[in-house]
Amino acid sequence: MSEFWLYFNIGLKHVLNINAYDHVLFLIALTVPYAFKDWKRLLLLVSLFTLGHTLALVLSVYEIVLIKVNLVEFIIPITILIVALFNLFTAGKNNKNESISLIAIVTLFFGIVHGLGFSNYFKTILPGKAADKLLPLSEFALGIETAQIIVVFIVLILSYIVQTIFRFSKRDWTLVMSAFIIGVVVPMIIQSPIWNR
Repeated sequence: MSEFWLYFNIGLKHVLNINAYDHVLFLIALTVPYAFKDWKRLLLLVSLFTLGHTLALVLSVYEIVLIKVNLVEFIIPITILIVALFNLFTAGKNNKNESISLIAIVTLFFGIVHGLGFSNYFKTILPGKAADKLLPLSEFALGIETAQIIVVFIVLILSYIVQTIFRFSKRDWTLVMSAFIIGVVVPMIIQSPIWNR
């Protein structure tokens, strides 16, 4: 049981690490257009991310897919930017209830990319045969899923407070938060080491 908590906590702290805020930014961008009544849709999106993240770790552990860290670190803020821009162009429109296909694909892709970015570290904390890493990997995935649900819940509470007490419209809240996220990720993209070639 202590081993379960070890890998569960690594997954939890991986998302909630203040220095690795790209993950939280993505979750904020994903959540701001929604309300508590959309919890099933949000849970599906969060689970898609975890699925992508876990799939990438499995592919990396078995050395099926290997990717350069600089490329991964460059793609991560781009996926955040795509979601934030999507929010800007769809804020206040009713199509949020019709289809989540683009956001679902980007979420799954982000999970895969983020998993690949974390794979080198994951392999160093888990030496040994690839088959021995599957159980710790699932425990780690549970930690990630739990941390993401915590972040989504906090964003939903904050959204509720801003829209109820401060009388922001849902559209304005989505626009402000998406613009803020874009303002954070664009410098991340510009300052990426990938441009130093």
